[in-house]
Formats: sequence, C-alpha cells, structure tokens
Amino acid sequence: MPTTTGEEKTLSKSPDTKCLIITSYKVKSSTSIPAKALFSIVISLFNEEESLPELISWIEKVTAEQNYKYEIILVDDGSSDKSWKIIKDLSKVNPAIKGISFRRNYGKSAALYHGFKAAEGRVVITMDADLQDSPDEIPELYRMITEEGYDIVSGWKKQRFDNKLTKNIPSKLYNWTARKVTGIKLHDMNCGLKAYRNEVVKNIEVYGEMHRYIPYLAKNAGFGRITEKPVHHQKRKYGVSKFGIERFVNGLLDLISLWFLSTFGKKPMHFFGFTGILMFLAGAFLTLWVIIEKLINQANGLDFRYVTDQPLFYLALIAIILGSQLFLSGFICEMISRNSSERNQYNIREEF
Repeated sequence: MPTTTGEEKTLSKSPDTKCLIITSYKVKSSTSIPAKALFSIVISLFNEEESLPELISWIEKVTAEQNYKYEIILVDDGSSDKSWKIIKDLSKVNPAIKGISFRRNYGKSAALYHGFKAAEGRVVITMDADLQDSPDEIPELYRMITEEGYDIVSGWKKQRFDNKLTKNIPSKLYNWTARKVTGIKLHDMNCGLKAYRNEVVKNIEVYGEMHRYIPYLAKNAGFGRITEKPVHHQKRKYGVSKFGIERFVNGLLDLISLWFLSTFGKKPMHFFGFTGILMFLAGAFLTLWVIIEKLINQANGLDFRYVTDQPLFYLALIAIILGSQLFLSGFICEMISRNSSERNQYNIREEF
C-alpha cells in the first residue's frame, strides 16, 4: 500500500476568507520502484551446469549496482546434465528468473524463439551461458538502445581467445561473406551478446539455424538502425566449445538460403520464371540453329549431319525441358505458403 511521506499539511479553513487551503503532499510506494525500465536477459544453454551459478551471480551483481528491474529467461535446450535442476533452484532464490526446458536439443534458434516470445522487457539482451560474454557490458548495451535509439546493438569481440585455426579464421571469413551478402557492416554478426528493442524480437521469426542472422532478419523486417559495440571476450572457463567445421559450412549455406528467401521468397516466380524462360529460349534457339543449318547445307549440296546425330540438339532439348520445369516450379512455389504452420512447434517439457 502507498505511504505518505514528506511535507503534509492539513486542510485549514480561514475564518476571514472562508476558503479551504489545501497543500500538496508526496506519495511514496512502500515497494521500491527501480529507476530503470524493465529489461529481459535471454540465455540459451546446453549442458552448462558448472557456469550457471557463477553467471547468474554476476548478472545479479551488475543489475544491483545499476538498480535495474529485470528478468532472466533461461532456456535449457535439452541438456543431459543438471542444468535444469540448477535453474529451478536458482529461481527459488531469485523470482526474476524464468525457465523453459526442451525435451530434446532443438538448437539455439528454437531456444531464442521461445525466449523472445516470453520476454516482456523494453530491451531484450541475449548472451551465452559459457561465461565468455561479460554481463558488465549490459548497462552500456541498455543505454545505447534506450538513449541512442538503436534497434539492435551487436557485440564485437575484437580480441578473441579462441583457437585461431579452427575458429578465429573461419569466423573472419564467415563475417566478411555475411557483410557482403547482407549489406550490414558488422564485424561479428554471430556474437551471442546483443541488445534489441522489444519491438524487434516480437516482429521477427527465428527458426532453423537463423539465429546467426538475426540482424539481417531484423533489417528485412524494417529495423535498420543497427550498430555494434566492442565487448570483452573471455576464455571458456568450463566445458568445451560446441563450435565445429560443420557449423561454419552450415552457416554459409544458411546465409545463402536466407538471402534467397528474402530476395525471392515472396515472389519465387521472379527467380524460377525468369531462369526458366532464359533456358527455354536458349534451348529453342539452339534447336532452330541446328535444324536451319542442316537444311541450308542440304539445299546447297554440302555435307550435313542429321539433326539427331548432333550432341548440340540434345543439349538444346535438355535446356527446353529444364526451362519448362523451372517455369512450372515458379507457379507451384507461388501457390505454396513459405510459412509452415509447424515450423515453430517445439515439444516443451516444462515451463514456469
């Protein structure tokens, strides 16, 4: 219940003026209201039982110093260790902690999708649970979103402590390719430490392995104020890295897929139809060329080859057939919705 504090004057009635003199008073709630608006920290994790208590303690220290009102959403992506038990124990001590547990490992995109869905904060911050992302960066990320008006602030690990051959070099190649394809000038697009306006995460759909390209998804959704901030990177303290060469290859393939969908997703006929018409016309031209050449040589008494004896004729037929199939594929793709109703249906074991 609110309590009154400060100067409080009573109602008094002047006998001469016969009027009421009403003075103001201050109302202070008995519940402390933080100076900052609420924000959400979304953390996806897989087998991080050792790092979780230390990470949560670190976040609580930072938020207490800044007097933030916050929530932590921990998404357990099918861990086989005691991660979920630790999350439940931590939530009993800190009611700001919420948890979501998958029955099996669906991947980081699935975890972020449900984390974003549950986030209520004005600002949404994502980070990894392996202690390589520093919670000390949270205040500045929050400030850049709320005060400078950015839609997304992405972390940039300028100094990395990963293996140069297996992770740093592939990461630089990947980010160079991503900058060229997406047009977004970020040095570390796949950095797990990012801050978003709530409106951004509520208007994008993260699925498959597209968590690597959330800035690109946001750009395609109309959120173009994207910047980066150099952040501190730490060596992994517990466990082993889950990064492998297959993730690098899959990342490039996902980038191509995302570019294709964002460019031709709504109008696939623009790609399939145009390509099909070109192939069909090329095949028809070559077929006519072979036939006319044979007829001219035959009419002039020159040596000639039968049309069916020429390899170019069969290549032309293949081009005509493929062109027709591509053109028809464009029609089919136009009729099929690219938004599957089951794309973001995940079997959640427990949620609180």
